[in-house]
Amino acid sequence: MNEAEKLFTKGVEAIKNGDMVSALVFFEKATQLDNNPINRSYLAFCIARERGQFKKAISLCEEALKEEPEKPVHYLNLGRVYILNGQKTEAMRLLREGLTHKENSEIVAELVGLGMRKPPVLPLLKRQSPLNRYLGIILTRIGLR
Repeated sequence: MNEAEKLFTKGVEAIKNGDMVSALVFFEKATQLDNNPINRSYLAFCIARERGQFKKAISLCEEALKEEPEKPVHYLNLGRVYILNGQKTEAMRLLREGLTHKENSEIVAELVGLGMRKPPVLPLLKRQSPLNRYLGIILTRIGLR
């Protein structure tokens, strides 16, 4: 295992442990040594999370995705960046697309965390319609939805 791979492994462990600052440092060093798509993808997520540089993060993730479109981890990281940037709809679309390539428990966990909404009770009305909202609440409480 070379130095870049060791740094990558440490970065992934740091993310799992919630230590995003360390993860950012590990992925920055790993990317300097080996500028491959997987390193750039994780670096992008860390940059978005710790520095709030969403434009740069999206660009890095999209580059990685273009180079390796079959790897679900790139969809995961880009989806996470979109979530951090408040773009939930786009994040859900990407995460679902990532699942079409290969099953990934982290993507499933992100989707579950985002929550799945049921269709409106009255599809002819907008979701925000008071009638739709209150009917949905009532039907859920009495167990019919």
